Amino acid sequence: MYVAVKGGERAIENAHRLLAHERRGDRDVPEVSLAQISEQLSLGVDRVMTEGSLYDRELASLAIKQARGDMIEAIFLVRAFRATLPRFGATEPVDTGRMQVRRRISSTFKDIPGGQILGPTFDYTHRLLDPQLAEGFAPELPATSDAPAGAMPRVTDILGRDGLIESSPRPDDDAPVGDLTREPLSFPADRDLRLQNLARADEGFLLALGYSSQRGYGRTHPFAGEIRLGEVEVEFLAEDVGFAVPLGSITLTECQMVNQFKGSATEGPCFTRGYGLAFGHCERKVMSMALVDRSLRARELGEEVLAPSQDEEFVMSHSDNVQATGFVEHLKLPHYVDFQSELGLLRKLRQEFAEAEASPPLREAAE
Repeated sequence: MYVAVKGGERAIENAHRLLAHERRGDRDVPEVSLAQISEQLSLGVDRVMTEGSLYDRELASLAIKQARGDMIEAIFLVRAFRATLPRFGATEPVDTGRMQVRRRISSTFKDIPGGQILGPTFDYTHRLLDPQLAEGFAPELPATSDAPAGAMPRVTDILGRDGLIESSPRPDDDAPVGDLTREPLSFPADRDLRLQNLARADEGFLLALGYSSQRGYGRTHPFAGEIRLGEVEVEFLAEDVGFAVPLGSITLTECQMVNQFKGSATEGPCFTRGYGLAFGHCERKVMSMALVDRSLRARELGEEVLAPSQDEEFVMSHSDNVQATGFVEHLKLPHYVDFQSELGLLRKLRQEFAEAEASPPLREAAE
């Protein structure tokens, strides 16, 4: 803390009050509500929930408002609150195959069981500012159709039936699942920990790494096997009754990338998978996550590790935006003693250098 600054604690308290004043802004402008943030800035709320590891739209909206729209600060607030919550247990694995789909696309097959469902997306819009939004324009309700009923098979199952893609790993109910929120990160890391890390990772960091893998720094040639958005039921095993009971539904975005694999000494050529899953509507995040997940599988697939996106220690140690923010922004804190020490050392070295320059070089006398 800046205790050496004139005013000390009083100056810090005044800084807090000034922050609250700046957060509110012009009093003549109506204050934004949490419901407005949740409903109209929903993609920002979804990102805060995903990287904050807490599915609560109201709390994420509050964090965004408190952080003045700074997403990383909002994620920090949500994680800090999450750390105070009691833990009652773990839910059953969600089945995204039974998702109530609102959006589902595939770039690998034109005709897929259940059809392509475009849903809400910027993909087909012109990137032109819409002045009508500034005037409070209310759009017409879209035409609706009946949502697909029942389970919707995954596109990768089509390839799986012909043995053209690696099979999904079978879950082992007895195998322990790591938890990065309660245990320190260690290497080498299994895929469960890698996927947890990527789900909480900064979207921009993953986007850059995923982009680098497409440009050759990771040797991946991906296809978007399937991207789906919708609601999934969450169940919790109640020991008192002896079976799983539904707790409610959450919105998820899932991405499965299909990647080429030339095979190895023990595996024949086939497609491999990259996987991404996030709270809410976070397509860019899950696509980037799937690209990096596949790159991080280089060692287990017998591929040479050459690129940053293939180095799990590099990726996992630098992906967390809360940790990165703390390390970078701690430079704003007082470092007076450290700097004075280096300043004194630099002056001493410069003085010695100047004295050496001024002294005549030693030469052997010529006979």
